Amino acid sequence: MTKPDPGWELYRSFLAVMREGSLSAAARALGMTQPSLGRHMRELESTLGVVLFARSPQGLTPTDLAHELVAHAQAMAAASAAMRRTASAGREDVSGAVRISASEVIGAEVLPAMLTTFRERHPGIVIELSLSNQPADILRRDADIAIRMMQPTQEALVARHVGKLELGLFAHQRYLDTYGHPDSLADLASHALIGFDTELPYIRRMRPQGFPYTRDNFAWRTDSDLAALAALRAGFGIAVAQVKLARRDSQLVRLLPSQLSLSMDTWVVMHEDLRQSLRVRRLFEHLAEALGDYARS
Repeated sequence: MTKPDPGWELYRSFLAVMREGSLSAAARALGMTQPSLGRHMRELESTLGVVLFARSPQGLTPTDLAHELVAHAQAMAAASAAMRRTASAGREDVSGAVRISASEVIGAEVLPAMLTTFRERHPGIVIELSLSNQPADILRRDADIAIRMMQPTQEALVARHVGKLELGLFAHQRYLDTYGHPDSLADLASHALIGFDTELPYIRRMRPQGFPYTRDNFAWRTDSDLAALAALRAGFGIAVAQVKLARRDSQLVRLLPSQLSLSMDTWVVMHEDLRQSLRVRRLFEHLAEALGDYARS
């Protein structure tokens, strides 16, 4: 006789144990008792016919197979959350949660003021903001709305182009007082450059000829745009930054504007199935308008 598939609650308990590192911590996180959580783990192993944890007086140690299953369980968790959001999307009240995915700099430096204005109009909507420089999978419903710097190609997505954001070279006045101004792009190789740790394809596409913006030339390497922006503001060195953001600080000086001016297309994206959700649609329209004004200002 075929065993029934494990229920979602077993995978939820499994994820909590893997995330928290112990039965007791996972039980507290889920609001369960430790014996109940232990029964969930034994039931999941029995239903799957595998061993997920090695048991000892010190507790549970995940097997290699358990680590392999985490990604699949996380996908199930994302699907479960998306089902809850979609199920509630048909209500015509403007309340509930909307999950937004954006890059670190956009999410931390640009969106807060826009979301504050939206909150004043729609206090019943809860904002969930996920910051990552890796694009969220809207088709898998990792987020309801995403702010992207490249045009999406999937037909199931609704995308609004809101404009271009200009990028330029900047340094703090304190750095320039100490080390001087570069006279050309080639001079940058002798300065303290702030840049990425992992080169992404869009960086290679945007890098102009003769611009020594490569990992080997960086004095500060980070894949966190917020850390790079903080280093720039601290006077560590020279970095590429959004022109609009850098101009908020009078001590940040733009360098070589005639030799380096890049632009990033900006898009607001959502899944077409969420058009029926009043709260998602209203936030989508608000962000498209606000980001468009920001790009044009």
